[in-house]
Amino acid sequence: MISVIIPTLNEEKYLPHLLKTIKEQKFNDIEIIVADNNSTDKTREIAKSYGCRITSGGLPAQGRNSGAKIAKGDILLFLDADVTLLPNFFRKTILEFNKRGLDVASFKIISRQGSKLIKGGFDALYNWPSVFLQDVLPHGAMGILVKKEIFNKVGGFDERIKLAEDHYFVRQASEIGKFGIISSVKLFVSLRRFRQDGYIRTLSKYLLTELYMLSGKPPKYDFNYKFGHYSKKKKD
Repeated sequence: MISVIIPTLNEEKYLPHLLKTIKEQKFNDIEIIVADNNSTDKTREIAKSYGCRITSGGLPAQGRNSGAKIAKGDILLFLDADVTLLPNFFRKTILEFNKRGLDVASFKIISRQGSKLIKGGFDALYNWPSVFLQDVLPHGAMGILVKKEIFNKVGGFDERIKLAEDHYFVRQASEIGKFGIISSVKLFVSLRRFRQDGYIRTLSKYLLTELYMLSGKPPKYDFNYKFGHYSKKKKD
């Protein structure tokens, strides 16, 4: 079984799109866990309407760990609430995951909207480096697939980290098991983080955390990170 774990805070605008694309998959051995950080909108109602299991969350790292504690699956898939999946995402992902003998994996990402320049930017700044460096410098964001036994050995996501905790997790997991970037599918992602915080500012934050993690230490900067503040702005 695959346990899909989604940390949320006021995600009524985005969560339905993700849950709909999960439910439309031709893949039955799955459970969906929403780790909610006391949403004040209809997030929990929406999750219940799609048959999700609901547990208490916190910041993203805390929510993921909370969901993993109650997960029944032997494989965990952590997804951000504002991503959407292509048809046959699970079938293709698991097929490649098993064929390559992976223990932990992440995905190439593509924006749902935006110009060709922006979409090309995702390839040039994230996808191509992630694939090229997957054997020496693992990256994982928006979606992380991991065997539960590897997750437990790592000890889950480091809850002290507020930004790039996902990248740090896959670096730790890759020291125990085999890591790879899934090539057969991509994740469609929202541009809300870039639009609200600014493209240059957002890229600068991740560049600084990336440089710091080269030391092997968890990133200590939070850049005044606020979980859930994107819901206050207009949807993509």
